[in-house]
Amino acid sequence: MNQQTKITTNYKLPVANGTHHDCLGSHIPTIGGASRAIDRAIEIGCTAMQIFVKNNMQWFAKPLSEEEVNSFIHHPLRSHLKAVIAHAGYLINLAVENSENHEKSLQSLSEELIRCDQLQIPFLVLHPGAHLGKGIEHGIHCVIQSLNQIHQHLPHLKVRIALETTAGQGTCLGSRFEEIAEIIARINDPERLRICFDTAHVFAAGYDLSMPHGAEKVFARLNKILPLHQLCAIHLNDSKSGLNSHVDRHEHLGEGKIGTETFRWIMNAPELAMLPKILETPKGKDLAEDIIAMKLLRSFIKR
Repeated sequence: MNQQTKITTNYKLPVANGTHHDCLGSHIPTIGGASRAIDRAIEIGCTAMQIFVKNNMQWFAKPLSEEEVNSFIHHPLRSHLKAVIAHAGYLINLAVENSENHEKSLQSLSEELIRCDQLQIPFLVLHPGAHLGKGIEHGIHCVIQSLNQIHQHLPHLKVRIALETTAGQGTCLGSRFEEIAEIIARINDPERLRICFDTAHVFAAGYDLSMPHGAEKVFARLNKILPLHQLCAIHLNDSKSGLNSHVDRHEHLGEGKIGTETFRWIMNAPELAMLPKILETPKGKDLAEDIIAMKLLRSFIKR
């Protein structure tokens, strides 16, 4: 094994119960309906995918029809996907209360959770929110209260919200592992939350994922604060922005500041083997860039 990519014992992490590395895909457009995303995902070689369950830049959408739901959950190729997750809309902000947008955020997130439940999608990735100058502690308190309210309103949904690590751009929460840990620790029902780890965001937030050994050090640190069993997905993105820049800019793998060796380590780390790994790098309509990136990532796997 190449010394640069060897998983050393200095920062040993718990090993997942399995060795399934090829749960790999990208964020897939739903143009033409959610079921068309499955077709697109399979066409480009995905074994996992992420989608928006409605327009990500609109608060609300008309309810899903029975036909739309059935065509998605009974799609003949859906079983070929080992994981399907969703990403919440970008307008949602739970970190500032007592505003019109906060009420819209609560309603919009509730509707997205219901849509995920209808489509049998187990996880909805969510940015924790931005405190807009009110302060981190105030923002965290608002997020906790908001999530408690949503969980109380939707007590029987099996869908879990996955709080995503962020770059900390502006006043966004979630750039420090401790902030997400505090939300999970203080919420009424922590089992209803999970974590989504975004490589570009974490790097821009100041966690040096670059090799040698950067990735395993960061994941070992994460495991001390947020146990790895709480992870439900990894977003594989290189960063156009530098370390600790707090600027959220995704780049193609190997063309940013992180470097390909980090992604080689992630693809071979046994403790991350079972996790779906999702590309959110720039792409055109034909998704050719995702095909190239997945081919690269699969070439890293040591058979």
